[in-house]
Amino acid sequence: MATLLSPESLQQIKRLDLRARMVVRGFLQGLHSSPFQGFSVQFSEHRRYNRGDDPRLIDWLVYAKTDKYYTKRFESETNLTGYLVMDLSKSMGFTQSQSMTKFEYCTCLAAALTYLMTMQQDPVGLITFDEKMKAVLPARSRRGHLGDVMAQLSRLEPTGRTDLPASLMQLAAMLKQHSLVMLFSDLLPSIHMSNSVNSSNSTVSGDEAGGLDDVVSALARLRHGGNDVIVFHVMDEAEVNFPYDGPVQFEDSETGQTVSVDAGGFREDYLKQIEEFRDSYRAACSNLQVDYVPLDTSMPFDTALTEYLIQRQRSG
Repeated sequence: MATLLSPESLQQIKRLDLRARMVVRGFLQGLHSSPFQGFSVQFSEHRRYNRGDDPRLIDWLVYAKTDKYYTKRFESETNLTGYLVMDLSKSMGFTQSQSMTKFEYCTCLAAALTYLMTMQQDPVGLITFDEKMKAVLPARSRRGHLGDVMAQLSRLEPTGRTDLPASLMQLAAMLKQHSLVMLFSDLLPSIHMSNSVNSSNSTVSGDEAGGLDDVVSALARLRHGGNDVIVFHVMDEAEVNFPYDGPVQFEDSETGQTVSVDAGGFREDYLKQIEEFRDSYRAACSNLQVDYVPLDTSMPFDTALTEYLIQRQRSG
């Protein structure tokens, strides 16, 4: 099943809705024999206990089974409103050798989550951003809305510069009710690779996503508003593993500025910085009770969704 749900296999399916359906069906099939068998009940009928919630609302039966704190959702909370928040930065269009760019990977994952939430009759909306929030598709659960979200996702292209903190602040001000915010971004603040003519001319980009502190402040604003937040931190497999040798020229995907390095001498420092970068986000998100899901574009999509479930279970 993992092979069937790999980016390479799904890339052969042109229609995004069919990709999403295949991912979700394969994923749910795997859940039947996994530790997450009870996930759908918790996801549909409960929400995580958050600091400030009335402890009297904790469902102790669920706690006895899961060792996690959940509160029973009231009738008005039964439908969890979700928003897909998509990064349109040009860096998201990068891939070194994988079949999908970071943005295509995010789009497919977002489509699968839309399909999953629609199955549970949860309203889903779509928000895009570059230097500010752009297209907004209101969250709905009516019949036909799934097709609207899929059509909008299919039309998106990563072409701009971004200001992630400002966009998240705009979003926090816009949301008027408890929502599930699903952010899809590479989060890269300084070094990253963008598309090139060949592997010896791979590229590095500049400060496009905002500094860690600014992003964390914006995430804190979303949490302060009572929203659940999931950060899908998606990087290209090459950005994670740095598979380069010899002299390599990196180019900023937005400014065109270039820098040449010896890949062998640079690899150790680069991998250390990437690890520290992801660890910093992991720790900051944990402090905020934000779910942090690190992914790369080589991961099968059922693995990506399982990583999401693990984070939800841990933060429950």
